[in-house]
Amino acid sequence: MDPNSLIEGEAELDDDENEDSFDEETGEHKPKPKPKGAKARFEDSSEEEDDDDDEEAEREVREGFIVDEDEDDEEREARKRERRKRRREEREEEGLDEEDLDLIGEAHPELERRAPTEPKLKRLKRGHREDRESRGGRGIDDIFDSEEEDDIPTKGRRGEFDEFDDFIEEDEFSNEGGAQQLDDAEVARPAKKGFAGVGPSDLAGLDEQAMEDMRLAFGDGTEYDWALSLEEQEEEMEHDPEKPIELKDVFEPSQLAEKMLTEEDNVIRNTDVPERFQIARKPYEGLELTEDQRKDEIDWVGNLLWPKKQHDPELKEPFWFSVGKILEFLTVDNVEIPFIMYHRKDYLIHTLPEDPDRPIKLFEPGDLWDIFELDLKYRALIEKRNSLQRTYDNLKSITNVNDEIFEDMLPQANAMEELSDIQDYLHFQYSSQLRDLALVNSTENANSQRRPGAQKSIFERIRNGKVYNLVRAFGITADAFAQNASRRFSQTSARDARKHYTEDPNERPDDMADKEDILDGTEISTGSQAFRAAKTMFAEELTMSPKFRKVMRTYYYMNGAFDVFRTEKGLRKIDEQHPYYEFKYLRNQQMQDIARYPGRFLRMLKAEEEGLIEIKLKLQGLDQIKQHLYTDLESDNLSEIADAWNKERRDVLDVALGKLDKILARGVRENLRNECETHVAKSCRNEFTNRLDQMPFKPKGWLAGTEPRVLAMSNGHGNSGRDAICWAWVDEDGRVLENGKFTDLAVGDPERGIRDGADVDAFVDLIERRRPDVIGISGFSPETRRLYKNVSELVEVKNLHGPENNNDDGGPISEQVDVLIVNDEVARLYQNSERAQMEHPGFAPLTHYCVGLGRYMQSPLKEYAALGRDIISISFDPNQNFLPQEKLMKSLETALVDMVNLTGVNINDALSQPSVANLLPYVCGLGQRKATQLLKTININGGSISSRGDLAGDPEEGKLAAVGEKVLINCASFFIIDYNNMSDDSDYLDSTRVHPEDYELARKIAADALELDEEDVKAEQDENGPSAVVRKLIKEDAQDKVNDLVLEEYAEQLEKTFMQRKRATLETIREELISPYEELRKPFRSLSSEDVFTMLTGETRESLQEGMIVPISIKRVSDDHIDAKLDCGIDAIVSETELTDRLDISPRQLYAVHQTVQAKIMSLNVKGLLANVSLREDVLRRPWRRQIGRPRGEWDETQEMEDKKHSESKADVSGRTQRVIKHPLFKPFSFTQAEEYLGSQGRGDCVIRPSSKGTDHLCVSWKVADGIYQHIDVLELDKENPFSVGKTLKVAGKWTYSDLDELIANHVRAMARKVDEMCGHEKFQKGSKSDTERWLTTYTEANPKRANYAFCLDPKHPGYFYLCFKAGQHAHLQSWNVRVIPGAFDLVRNQYPDMVSLCNGFKKLWESMRRGGGGPGVGRR
Repeated sequence: MDPNSLIEGEAELDDDENEDSFDEETGEHKPKPKPKGAKARFEDSSEEEDDDDDEEAEREVREGFIVDEDEDDEEREARKRERRKRRREEREEEGLDEEDLDLIGEAHPELERRAPTEPKLKRLKRGHREDRESRGGRGIDDIFDSEEEDDIPTKGRRGEFDEFDDFIEEDEFSNEGGAQQLDDAEVARPAKKGFAGVGPSDLAGLDEQAMEDMRLAFGDGTEYDWALSLEEQEEEMEHDPEKPIELKDVFEPSQLAEKMLTEEDNVIRNTDVPERFQIARKPYEGLELTEDQRKDEIDWVGNLLWPKKQHDPELKEPFWFSVGKILEFLTVDNVEIPFIMYHRKDYLIHTLPEDPDRPIKLFEPGDLWDIFELDLKYRALIEKRNSLQRTYDNLKSITNVNDEIFEDMLPQANAMEELSDIQDYLHFQYSSQLRDLALVNSTENANSQRRPGAQKSIFERIRNGKVYNLVRAFGITADAFAQNASRRFSQTSARDARKHYTEDPNERPDDMADKEDILDGTEISTGSQAFRAAKTMFAEELTMSPKFRKVMRTYYYMNGAFDVFRTEKGLRKIDEQHPYYEFKYLRNQQMQDIARYPGRFLRMLKAEEEGLIEIKLKLQGLDQIKQHLYTDLESDNLSEIADAWNKERRDVLDVALGKLDKILARGVRENLRNECETHVAKSCRNEFTNRLDQMPFKPKGWLAGTEPRVLAMSNGHGNSGRDAICWAWVDEDGRVLENGKFTDLAVGDPERGIRDGADVDAFVDLIERRRPDVIGISGFSPETRRLYKNVSELVEVKNLHGPENNNDDGGPISEQVDVLIVNDEVARLYQNSERAQMEHPGFAPLTHYCVGLGRYMQSPLKEYAALGRDIISISFDPNQNFLPQEKLMKSLETALVDMVNLTGVNINDALSQPSVANLLPYVCGLGQRKATQLLKTININGGSISSRGDLAGDPEEGKLAAVGEKVLINCASFFIIDYNNMSDDSDYLDSTRVHPEDYELARKIAADALELDEEDVKAEQDENGPSAVVRKLIKEDAQDKVNDLVLEEYAEQLEKTFMQRKRATLETIREELISPYEELRKPFRSLSSEDVFTMLTGETRESLQEGMIVPISIKRVSDDHIDAKLDCGIDAIVSETELTDRLDISPRQLYAVHQTVQAKIMSLNVKGLLANVSLREDVLRRPWRRQIGRPRGEWDETQEMEDKKHSESKADVSGRTQRVIKHPLFKPFSFTQAEEYLGSQGRGDCVIRPSSKGTDHLCVSWKVADGIYQHIDVLELDKENPFSVGKTLKVAGKWTYSDLDELIANHVRAMARKVDEMCGHEKFQKGSKSDTERWLTTYTEANPKRANYAFCLDPKHPGYFYLCFKAGQHAHLQSWNVRVIPGAFDLVRNQYPDMVSLCNGFKKLWESMRRGGGGPGVGRR
């Protein structure tokens, strides 16, 4: 049959599209329906156990036996064992040999007997050959056929036949000799269970004693029986019909983790500890600090924070006391930062006796979060220290080691790098003992057999050999030298400690090395070898000395400096416009410079990762440091022998310093990276806090914090004739009650006969009908400014008013509605979010955007909180992209926690309003899991909360506890429960910031304000409950009376009686009694001109400045001026004097509409979004240079000048001239600028730009996919002059076009269509090549007898795709290249017009390669 006849109208490289047995996204196997008829005989009997169960059930029914539900477990287990035994016997019966068949034939002669059997070996050969022949006739379509080959037996992996073993590697033989050779090879394959009558010792050729030794070394194969037994038990459990179905039996682990439904999540949910504490302390959950360690932690944290706070010295003692109390609150009381901020405020301030009315604030909220992080770091430190101590104790128990260095250094280690030094020292000094210890532990814990140990290291052999006598001859130990060196930095009595002096031997180094008591006849046979080994050993001891490392690390932090060296790649890519140019030639950056510019250091590290620069850490004054160290190491003797030994000591020290430079420099860089990341993260947190710290927009006459009714409007990109003006009216509850579109809101001019826009009347009707409190406007371009002006003018001209409110005197007032431009960073994320689609599925994206604007004005806090992890998409700091996402997210979350607890959460509103429920995870003590559990429990209890005490539950009434006791202490005061003066159960204090632990204090203050004595208070409470006094205060509107109380007396009495500081708490109680949960946030922030400029243009003052040369697109040309636009949308005006410096040519002859030219910004109006530019050639010849600080001694000007001369010489050689072509797609871009411009464009969009190859070349850059751009070189022929476009355009010497439009349409667009076709095909995978290969591997593991293939992008070669395929589970992954050309796909020099042809062509190529043993000449991996 002709192979082409097998190819149908669509590609059928595999048939998995028509089956339900494979998940296209995950690659997981799905069970197929059980086959019927004869085909079922070949199926694996995976349902055997269920069939047995059914037969047994039928038998029991026939016998009238019914199994009781509470049947004894032993009986159930006995039945399972019986079933297993029966199945095992049935399997044994299935295998019938020749003798069995003969007996059956004698007993039943009517059965037809098969042909006489041949010798087993011959049958084995023939069986293999017949299997091959049965498979050999597969057609092209069957190469990657997805159908199960039921007639081919499936066997295991170990030494057994596999269908795909010879799919690629093995050749096919066409002659008898080759077939015979293959048969012999197949017979020689190892059997699964060996040969009968041949024991293991016979196979191995070993005697019994050798076999016994081998069993002792490697085990006898039974040591893992326990694991096999457990596996059988797990299988029984999986098939147990009485086992309850759990979530993990239904959902994938990743799905459970995403929904927070894993066992670990349940533990967090049910443990009565704040959720954030549990997650943060999870690595140290088994660690309990001792009392001494807690005291040490206070000093450790205080020493780290005190220099940063820069308080007066007299505040050091109260500062240390506050640190101790904060750590106690965090670690002992388990209360979170907001609780400490609002209910332990007295421990965060200090009052000076001479000025009691002006308390000094010792800590800010950010400092408390720092202490929390430092506590985690200290726990990590203690855990590592304890681990090292346990290792040392175990070492002592088996080897009687007594190491003074370890015992002295471990308690003093206060940093992770110091503990790492001690660990390195321990493993260097006792490596063989630690290996023995690990072997003993593994034998005890896992009952594993002993394996041959690794050979001893060179340093162990030297330490245990004769050569070590030569190491001792250096006259001083590494530890003694380190103590000498450390005296220079010590501020304790160690400075005055006795110096360790170096002793010289009586012989020269070379003479001593030749002595017999030094040489080892096997490895070290000469004196030079011995001395080289001794020097290496001593240098390693110096390198591994923890004390010496500490000394050198101190030198690096005190005298270290960074130099930046550009690479060859950086020389080409980093020009003066590049953001990395600011450090391209930076030198001598000391630690204080890094601390001053942390973002710059992170950018430097990023540039180094990109291969553009190299950062080197050096020690300033290294020669002087070496001289000091030489003095500490050398002997003071004056002799030829002493001089010889001192020279060797200096050589050893130089080697050790070289090794330490690599070790310590890496650690210093990482520490600086962490510090800089922390600094940038704090900057992001502070900026986010500023954006959160704003109340809802407050119309005139309204109470602060009241959410307004908003009319939000946007014209999107503002393209005339294309983008309508969308609007949405959002009521005070956040509901969208009306939305629509306008097209023209221009204000008319009756005096000039200009009518109002077509939608002005509809707009006026909307305002008068809905009466919004404010109109919010935003958009994506400077055209938004024009909409803002039109709406503002309409409100002014039409005198449009908002709703009536009360003025300060209580009278009605109605003023013109406010119009303002709104920050849209939240609305942009909401616009295309799943949340927007769920809430308003029928809205247009721009209407969703308007909804986001309106809700942002109603509550910025709620909208930021609703973003979840998307919050990291918002820019808070220019350097935040250099932070790990988890670190940034964690820092931003702390800002949300602070602000949510400042404002409080109305718990009953959270039950019905998702926007309020989004705030719950940030409430003190809660998190995502506990917040969800809280809402669920409240709904079970009745769906509402009437008091904070209800959260604790009531077993007598059947009410469940919503939170545990400790979590309730954390969160109680941050839940707002509205006060109902008509209900006796409602407590006014539940609507305040007063914590339930202070309710009695608040009631005492209320009673004193009402001047009630104890009897009056008791009578009031007996009649109306505990909150009666406060209710009476509110009812009589007498809250102002609390201002007459002297709270200092209360505070003094509480401190004397209960040893509690409550002065600030009492002040909070007074304020809350007067105004519960008063709005403490700042007013809604209006955008400044700079903010509007950045939001609408995407530019900043740094990215767009006066003097810059930028491309502009001409919109209108007249004799006296030109109107144009910058790429960012800003209007540009070229005045008459800036048009040209040639007076003999009209501007209309030089420039045309839609032409893109280079212009220089002469002035920039940020507020008006307008730029004045110049096109004069003499002005453009003066290039703009970025102002970069070049401090003397910190910038390599010499290297900079050399690089500039080199670049200029290359430019002169190339002779490149700036070209300007009249084509709408032409841009005077460089390679980098073209990719940046196309980054926001769609696939297939392109730009035409000058080529670096000269004036007879152009470059067309087009976007293949996100982050992938192809740059096409176009050769111009038949040019009229050097600056005109050639009449013939050739691409790659193959394709010829007559003009640029034809090239774009028939070349670029044609290839873009092929890319679209490829990306839309069902076999295309969106991930990387590794993702695609992983997908194929998953597929073939789930479907071992199938093969599959997929396409994916090749990002390194734009315009190319990978065709990845795997011919079975055990076959190799392979990939071929597919190239996109105009109108076709190119695979192995064969062109295919569409994807169907490409897929079928691939099948033919693969079949040709498989059958012919050669291949199509493509690279295989």
